[in-house]
Amino acid sequence: MSKFVITKRTNGEFQFNLKADNSQTILSSEGYSSKANCLNGIDSVKKHSQLDSNFEKKTSSNGKYYFNLKASNGQVIGTSEMYETESGRDNGIASVKKNAPDATIDDQTV
Repeated sequence: MSKFVITKRTNGEFQFNLKADNSQTILSSEGYSSKANCLNGIDSVKKHSQLDSNFEKKTSSNGKYYFNLKASNGQVIGTSEMYETESGRDNGIASVKKNAPDATIDDQTV
């Protein structure tokens, strides 16, 4: 089953990674100053991942493909890994849409 994994960075910030059924990370968050804010970010992913318009398709300077998931206010709430192809990126978006709504939370900070 897919899950959001909450971890703590060396600088003390909290972050989450959305992992698919195969344990591959499909979306990573920014750093949050508190666990409560991190949990709010997870709720935001669950809510905003169902609208195509919230996914911003990007190409990096080295020619690899990735995407950002944005909230309705335009703020980035998650970034994908880098993909070799556009179709790989599109499959990543489909995976977030499929997995995020019902993903469990695995808090590794407790």
